[in-house]
Amino acid sequence: MVKPHVADGTPVPQGRVVSALSPTPVDEHAGGARGVRLPLRNRLLPGAATALALFAGVRLAGIAAIVLANHLSGRPALRSLAHSWDSRWYLHIAEFGYGTRAHVLPSTGAVQRDWAFFPLYPGLIRALSTVLPVSPGAAALLIAWSAAGVAAYGIYAIGRLLYGRAAATALVGLWACLPHSVVLGIAYTEPLFTALAAWSLYAVLRDRWLWAGVLAALAGLSRPTGFAVAGAVCAAAGWEIAGRRGRVPSGLWCGAVVAPLGWVGFVLWVGDRTGDLLGGYFRVQRAWDSRFDFGAGSLHFLKSLLLHGGRIVYPLALVVVATAVVLFCLLCADRAPLALVVYAGMLLLITLCGSGPYASKPRFLVPAFPLLLPLALACGRSWRVRPRNVLLPGGALALTSVAYGTYLMTGGHTPL
Repeated sequence: MVKPHVADGTPVPQGRVVSALSPTPVDEHAGGARGVRLPLRNRLLPGAATALALFAGVRLAGIAAIVLANHLSGRPALRSLAHSWDSRWYLHIAEFGYGTRAHVLPSTGAVQRDWAFFPLYPGLIRALSTVLPVSPGAAALLIAWSAAGVAAYGIYAIGRLLYGRAAATALVGLWACLPHSVVLGIAYTEPLFTALAAWSLYAVLRDRWLWAGVLAALAGLSRPTGFAVAGAVCAAAGWEIAGRRGRVPSGLWCGAVVAPLGWVGFVLWVGDRTGDLLGGYFRVQRAWDSRFDFGAGSLHFLKSLLLHGGRIVYPLALVVVATAVVLFCLLCADRAPLALVVYAGMLLLITLCGSGPYASKPRFLVPAFPLLLPLALACGRSWRVRPRNVLLPGGALALTSVAYGTYLMTGGHTPL
């Protein structure tokens, strides 16, 4: 009988069978923070430097292109990176706290309040700008750029655990080259959220449940979609509990309990501030046209696009969302680990069935990096046979991402 192997060739102990997409097995009694070995504590994983250099090269090129475009058009070179759309709200919260800013929509009279924005990012901005002699805008960019690097490393760690170095490097490269990856270089929450999500999911794959729960709780404080990480941790924990025979380690229970506390805590806090403990947060979100409408808004957008057309951002947004659906089906067909499927599936469901501007939906999918796993595996295999088949399309994707990101930030006139 041939022993099954994971991507890096490590033999799997008998009695613990894994699929082609399953993580390297660990001791079945592991479950807490004791003995945890996350790569952030040690030297870089083998091959990670190449992947991180690739990521940094693409995203630095994107930032340079935006700075150059701003300079040529006579605008402040760096201001748009830290003061665009939602960034202004985060900076205001960081400086003045919650309940100090509101915007009334002239068309509907809806009052948009700052309670719609989650507290972790503005809290970090305030802390860093207090400790260091930098402005809140500069602090916001430093946090976003650092978090993007940590996220890329976490994504590499997951890819290497499942597929090996080549596919992991491709996974990071693909993530850097998404059409809306420009958001990873500006003062938005996607870099921070993705970093926390990636390392929480990595902890799940290594049976480090308490780490997974704590990181999921922090992710829940960073974005409205943060509950997707908690959902993934809880689903994987439930599956693990159901499949175990004998005692379930306390760390597993603790991780599952801790995971949703960040998101639930902020939602209840906003509810308390508005006088409606359970419904106040969702009323705040409805004022921003953010609600679960079961896809009615998406169908209306599709009908309008077919009848009247639109600027490039709209058909491209439709292509990105449709591609994400196909990739999710491939992810499920490949029998990916449950935590990755649940996480990506919840983000995709929110994107498809949530209301709001359709042009922003591809941005909501930037943190859904597990959707890229099937493509990364194909790239890894192709790289071993004919590297040119990966380099040429990859270079084209990078140039397209840089050019389109520059357009969105300097000439798109459409909020991200």
